[in-house]
Amino acid sequence: MTAEKETTSSGGSKEFLTMTVAGQILGIPVLQVQDVLGEQKITKVPLAPREIAGSLNLRGRVVTAINLRRKLGMPEIPAGMKSMYIVVEHKGELYSLIVDSVGEVLPLPDRDFEKVPATLESSWRTLALGIYRMKDTLLVILDIPAMLETFFVKDDNAAA
Repeated sequence: MTAEKETTSSGGSKEFLTMTVAGQILGIPVLQVQDVLGEQKITKVPLAPREIAGSLNLRGRVVTAINLRRKLGMPEIPAGMKSMYIVVEHKGELYSLIVDSVGEVLPLPDRDFEKVPATLESSWRTLALGIYRMKDTLLVILDIPAMLETFFVKDDNAAA
């Protein structure tokens, strides 16, 4: 990953799907969104990392469900609270990000995009493309490929 991640083109704007996780507003580029789902039945996967909630079936395809609260080091969802699922694709596989709620699609001007602030917690800095300053909060734009790559172990010593 380079120090400056590509996120904007010259001029114009980009559209982001917003979501809320533990009170924090997050966004992902709308072009990365495959589907938005309501509450789903999740099948637990033995020995999976803590952030993997399990898998679900989406029109015959197995989708890995990622608990975004756990991935971002946030408190567990309160009992009885329903979740939403945002389906994204990465390297031909489907993943579902479990979030508290899904907001709107916001077109945001490229000129307002800012690099990830140094004050953002280090675990978040590696998972974020940057931020937009909103009226009362920061909209953190997630780097979906970088986040999903954290689940893949790179073994440089593997036999060819």
